Amino acid sequence: MNRHLFFLLVGITVVLSGCNLTPQYTRPEAPVPADWPTGAAYEETKVVPGTPTATEIQWREFFVDERLQRIIATALSNNRDLRIAALNVERARALYGIQRAELFPSVNAVGNWVKTRVPADISGTEVAPTIEQYDVSLGIASWEIDFFGRIRSLKDRALEQYLATEEARRSAQILLVSSVVNAYLSLAADRENLRLGETTLEAQKSAYDLIKRRYDAGLASELALNQAQTQVDTARRNIAVFMQLVAQDENALNLLVGSPSPVPSELMPADLGSVSPPKEISPGLSSEVLLLRPDIMAAEHQLKAANAYIGAARAAFFPRISLTTAFGTASGELSGLFKSGQDAWTFAPQIIMPIFDARLWSAYDATKVEKEIALAQYEKAIQAAFREVADALAVRGTADQQLSAQQSLVDAFARTYRISVARYTKGIDSYLGVLDAQRSLYTAQQALILLRLGKLANQVRLYAVLGGGSDHPM
Repeated sequence: MNRHLFFLLVGITVVLSGCNLTPQYTRPEAPVPADWPTGAAYEETKVVPGTPTATEIQWREFFVDERLQRIIATALSNNRDLRIAALNVERARALYGIQRAELFPSVNAVGNWVKTRVPADISGTEVAPTIEQYDVSLGIASWEIDFFGRIRSLKDRALEQYLATEEARRSAQILLVSSVVNAYLSLAADRENLRLGETTLEAQKSAYDLIKRRYDAGLASELALNQAQTQVDTARRNIAVFMQLVAQDENALNLLVGSPSPVPSELMPADLGSVSPPKEISPGLSSEVLLLRPDIMAAEHQLKAANAYIGAARAAFFPRISLTTAFGTASGELSGLFKSGQDAWTFAPQIIMPIFDARLWSAYDATKVEKEIALAQYEKAIQAAFREVADALAVRGTADQQLSAQQSLVDAFARTYRISVARYTKGIDSYLGVLDAQRSLYTAQQALILLRLGKLANQVRLYAVLGGGSDHPM
């Protein structure tokens, strides 16, 4: 009869297993426009048919430079931040497994030996007996039967937190890939600036030698000689500055790569011109592509986890039923433990009905507030992502115009510098005109390098903010 009662209880559990007090989840509307911004700054951002989106192209296909691909691959294998993110995923997976296991009973084998002396006045006899008992049993201890979905809600919460951690790992990978590429490009730009500084120093030394000869011949003033000297010293200082920046860029790249040995010199870029530019990508027809970004998906998983936690808080208002049962054998002598007729069993269901516990209402209110916080964080993540993409599109829409204008400016300053040198050599103008033209040319050349770096870095940024850079298939 007790066995029938046990199976009846199990059957009721199965029937009621569909009872779930978790609110039905509906994805919130994205708090951003459906279309990308338009205007003069975005005139070059029209979607070209056939152009893949960021989520459709892997980083090996987007970054076509083979040396850069090798560096990125090394970073993905050795970077400590990414390793920590991967370990966090493993921990979250294990915690989910623990919570999921709460749905199933734990079966344990237990063996006991008890030897007790009972005083004579308690035993009811004139002697104090010594009682010895052996027992072996197989049973279930305090298994909570999940009638109202409390454990299932906690399991769902743990699952969503695990999935959020996995998306966080993907976000960490995207950040690492873009950081490695940006460090690589910064190194290339600073090396180009260093080479520009060295070329400028050579030109300034030649100008100083010319003026020194003219000064020795009485054809140039001491003022012109000192002005030429200042230019030489300025160029030497600039070289030292960019030598420092190049070394720091190499250190930053080595840290990101995380390899025990530095990045080989043959993989280092000589200048920006030696770096193969990334592929062009499309932002997509709609801002809905943002919902595929790992950080936004992680925020949505956290929202789902908060929603599931409400179900657990609701279930706490209902009775909790637990079961303890054991089947085994017992005997007063070890030799008789497994003889016929020594069977022993225990069947002890328990029900706990909360009557008054003010903490339950506070806990329920807290879970609802947590869901509102998670919702606000999810919406904020979408808004921030939309702004990042819009900014990157604005840069892409104007970068070529800026480069064209700056290149024309560099050409104009170069012609001005040549004319100024010729006029000074012929004695028409003072050396001050040469100095001014040279400073303007050098500044314009540096600005051109910066704009070229900015265009390449923005391509990387657009790829990253659109969710590109992860090996996980979308």
